[in-house]
Amino acid sequence: VQLQASGGGLVQAGGSLRLSCAASGRFSSYTMGWFRQAPGKEREFVATITWRDGYTYYGDSVKGRFTISRDNAKNMMYLQMNTLKPEDTAVYYCAADVNYSGRFYDALSYDYWGQGTQVTVSS
Repeated sequence: VQLQASGGGLVQAGGSLRLSCAASGRFSSYTMGWFRQAPGKEREFVATITWRDGYTYYGDSVKGRFTISRDNAKNMMYLQMNTLKPEDTAVYYCAADVNYSGRFYDALSYDYWGQGTQVTVSS
């Protein structure tokens, strides 16, 4: 499984960005997630979307502002980020849980990771 995240950049507070994650393998069978890591901080759960029913779950800090989605036909996952804040600044990673551990908020549950894309939100 190979994952490649893209779409990061520099945006002003209040702005929007859309991240993409291109995946190989049996994408439709994977639970997919987004995590982020700011300098000096631990990797933080952002959002996940399950493989079976497309259920979505979000970290508390992004609820109501971010939307995760997937297109199984294109092997793509997306993260629409609206109303961005300076505290959203981080490297964003996409990840795949191929064993469906159920612990979608735990980075250790994910088996494959993309290389990360930098998101910087200026105040």
